Amino acid sequence: MYTTFSFALAVIPALFFVRYYYKQDNLKKEPKGLIVNVFLLGIISTIPVVIIEIIFGEFNKLLQAESLEFFAFKAFIVAGFSEEFIKFLIIRFYIFKKTDFDEVMDGIVYAVVAGLGFACLENIIYVINGGILTAVVRAFTAIPLHALAAGIMGYYIGEARFASSIKARNNFFIQGLLWAIMIHGLYDFFLFISPLVGFWISLMTLPLLYVAYKILKRRIKRAKQKDLVMQRV
Repeated sequence: MYTTFSFALAVIPALFFVRYYYKQDNLKKEPKGLIVNVFLLGIISTIPVVIIEIIFGEFNKLLQAESLEFFAFKAFIVAGFSEEFIKFLIIRFYIFKKTDFDEVMDGIVYAVVAGLGFACLENIIYVINGGILTAVVRAFTAIPLHALAAGIMGYYIGEARFASSIKARNNFFIQGLLWAIMIHGLYDFFLFISPLVGFWISLMTLPLLYVAYKILKRRIKRAKQKDLVMQRV
């Protein structure tokens, strides 16, 4: 019974945010089959992410242990780059050229779903080991982080879908990936350095999530405006 309850607490937050951001796309809903597939790919992506993180982890060992540089590399490269790059690849090579990807907003929706697929399995693992308190804390921190970082990246992927040139498209790809890595990396960095600096620094994740939420909210508004214009053309 306890295991079932913990599992539900681990999964429900991810599904809640999938539904929330799916409903944000109120001009033209995406096929639910594609949404499920992208979510499952997000789950499966944990396998290559683990491999990449192990490889980068070996380079991390070259830095002085427990130093700021050590934690920065671990946060921005081992975790941030590895996880966000794989989410990017899912959208770039599975969704990007599909005819259903016909709005800027679609980039946000699919990226969020991919991010939450990854976050869902990650959350299950953490909650099984950490219990109910871990589930509650991560429901308001780590799960939203994955949705927000991926969503902001997804906006730029959506822009790239309708870019006027290959150069502009690639610039949008880079912008999106850098945004996601920066947000994800900062979040982890605040947590990693808390043993050195003090617990208070970990609380900086909360204003970071708030700022990321406001950024994504503006990107969603901008995406909808652009989609309306494209609809009228």
